[in-house]
Amino acid sequence: MSIYIGNLSYQVTEDDLRMAFSEYGKVNRVQLPTDRETGRPRGFAFVEMESESQETAAIEALDGAEWMGRDLKVNKAKPREERSPSRGGGWGNNNRGGGGGRGGRY
Repeated sequence: MSIYIGNLSYQVTEDDLRMAFSEYGKVNRVQLPTDRETGRPRGFAFVEMESESQETAAIEALDGAEWMGRDLKVNKAKPREERSPSRGGGWGNNNRGGGGGRGGRY
């Protein structure tokens, strides 16, 4: 499992997160997603720790805490939802739109 950290400062680095969370146990991995266009952090991150008890301690200590000028949102990360591939247009399976059938006159 991993921890979700939201409302992060855009200046935060992976090293900053690793240092902050290492106070509560061993940090196995830090993910800091960046914007594709700007390369800037997106304001949230994920941290994986060695044990669930360490994650729980970090969540309890840091949720709502002020850090780098922001009030953190820290909780268990939810599993990523699978998205179906986009077919373009959003008008159903065959992209013809409409509905109803062929019962009437044209």
